[in-house]
Amino acid sequence: MKAVIHSRYGNPEVLQVMTLERPVPKKNEVLIRVKATGFDYGQWHLISGKPYAIRLATGLTKPKQRVLGMDVSGVVEAVGAEVTRFKVGDAVFGAASRTFAEFTCAREDQLCRKPARLSFEQAAASAISGVTALIGLRDVAKVKPGQSVCVIGAGGGVGSWAVQLARHFGAHVTAVCSTSKVEFVCSLGATSVIDYTKVLLPTDGRFDVILDLAGNRPLSALRKALAPRGTLVLGGGEGGDRFFGSMGRTLRGAMVDVPEAAAGDAGGFREAGTAAGARRNPRAARRDSRRRPHLPARGGSGRNVRAGVEPGAWQARPSRRWERATVASRGG
Repeated sequence: MKAVIHSRYGNPEVLQVMTLERPVPKKNEVLIRVKATGFDYGQWHLISGKPYAIRLATGLTKPKQRVLGMDVSGVVEAVGAEVTRFKVGDAVFGAASRTFAEFTCAREDQLCRKPARLSFEQAAASAISGVTALIGLRDVAKVKPGQSVCVIGAGGGVGSWAVQLARHFGAHVTAVCSTSKVEFVCSLGATSVIDYTKVLLPTDGRFDVILDLAGNRPLSALRKALAPRGTLVLGGGEGGDRFFGSMGRTLRGAMVDVPEAAAGDAGGFREAGTAAGARRNPRAARRDSRRRPHLPARGGSGRNVRAGVEPGAWQARPSRRWERATVASRGG
């Protein structure tokens, strides 16, 4: 099978398309023929090895895992001996590892059946993002009807799901995004929108919940916007220095590792899709998923990209230019 390999850290030029052996599923796994996978700035950090602190987990001098990717949608090709929920031919989506390949294996408890109304590209682009937003709002913040929720980075992969889910839970949603994303975020159901290039975040303590996905605001500013007994959920971001990124800010606040929890919540994939289905991203249906996916040359723009990409469209030498493939939602 073909797979995208990175054997050293760096710009997109370090990626190569190589032929590897097809993986064999374990007893509790299924083999998936990958129809689409997701790409976001989390993957970019793994490719570039920045901020440098992540190398403590991924490999100090070179990547431990050469094939990246976490989101997957595709068709079951084979099942392990103990698998009971899926059969060959089922269309599935969810969390896996090494999804930048034509085939990958995933545990059955990390997958669910793909809804017929979603394309493979849409499903791949929503798997981790949708559940990350769901866990942040439902499990961590415990959003209730009538509460005031602020989503910072509302135009990004997780943020666009968060806006829809918060509305689904009956909250009043203030979305913070850039000028180019205002119309898009409004279409997702936001009660009000703050264009951060023109208006500062309020300091009157009006929000019961703040979900910050941008990572470029100090905790002191977020506290001023938060109600006295409010909840602040930090979901990553692109801020900080080259050594620790936004992790330094995270270490100073009480934090649940929302993306890590999302990867293990298979039931949440379907719940997130069902909850947000009424306002499914209008852009995703219009974009051509068959364009070649080019990776961004730099990861410091602060914009989160969540793209559903067909493995068959990969090219051997990714360009330094980001050409937008099917994108379920993108940058704050």
